[in-house]
Amino acid sequence: MKHIIFVYNADSGLFNTLTDFAHKMISPKTYACNLCAITHPIRMSDEWKAFIESLAHKIEFLHRDEFSSQYGEIDTALPAVFERHGDNLKTLISAEEINHCNSITDLKNLVSEHI
Repeated sequence: MKHIIFVYNADSGLFNTLTDFAHKMISPKTYACNLCAITHPIRMSDEWKAFIESLAHKIEFLHRDEFSSQYGEIDTALPAVFERHGDNLKTLISAEEINHCNSITDLKNLVSEHI
């Protein structure tokens, strides 16, 4: 079983969540986390949740501050998806690939191709 980590290009916490929500609503084209924008228009979409639950892997979602606290600073643009092997991380899906997605269907296809 693979350990897959989805990392948002956003920080955790109530203030950040509210700020991000407002940014997504007011100026979605300038929002910095396409992973958030696609999967969490308001809350996690049911379609995305069902897809994640269907995967036969350990799945973890972290905000960028949570990720750096657990794994240290990395030189990888976010959002991104990583595979963890012990203490080693391998980038599975880059920010560039995620940012080319326009829908949950696009993102699901991308994830399915890589894991």
